[in-house]
Amino acid sequence: MGERRLILTRDESVPLPHKMDQQIALAIDRALSHQKAPAHVEMMNAKRNEKGTITAITHHSATAAMAVAYRNIIITAACMVDKGLIDVEDNESWERLKIHAVPLVRYMGKVTEGLQKMRDEIHAENEGVVIPVQVRWLANSHNIRERRLRGGISHRQLSS
Repeated sequence: MGERRLILTRDESVPLPHKMDQQIALAIDRALSHQKAPAHVEMMNAKRNEKGTITAITHHSATAAMAVAYRNIIITAACMVDKGLIDVEDNESWERLKIHAVPLVRYMGKVTEGLQKMRDEIHAENEGVVIPVQVRWLANSHNIRERRLRGGISHRQLSS
C-alpha cells in the first residue's frame, strides 16, 4: 500500500475547511478525468491527520508515482476543496533498522547520553541518512537491565 500513497501537504496558517476528506479525492478524480488522465489513475480514499496533511490512496492498479505525474492537476483540484493545500508527493517508505550487539555500557546508564548519542553517531557515520522516528530499544530498558544482571546478556552488548 505504501507505493500507492500520496501525501498532500498544506500551509498550516490557512484554516482547515469544514469539508469531508473524501471530497478532496472526488475533486481530484473529476479533474483527472476531465484532463483525460488514464482511468486507473484515480484516488480511492483520502484521510486527514490532526495537522491537516492528507493521505490519498490511489487505485490498486496505479502507483503514487503515476499520480504525481499529474501533480499540477491534483494540486489545483485539491485547492478547490481546501485552499491550504500546497504540494503533493508520493509517500516515502521507511525501512526499520535493527542493530544487534550494541554496547550497553556506551548507551545505557545514568552517566551516558543514551539513545540520543547513538542517533548522533549513526548520523555522523552515515552521510545523508535520515532517522525520522525516535531511536528506541527493542525491549523494555528495565528488562534489558534485568537480563544483564541475571547473566542473560553480557555487560558489553545487547543481542536480542
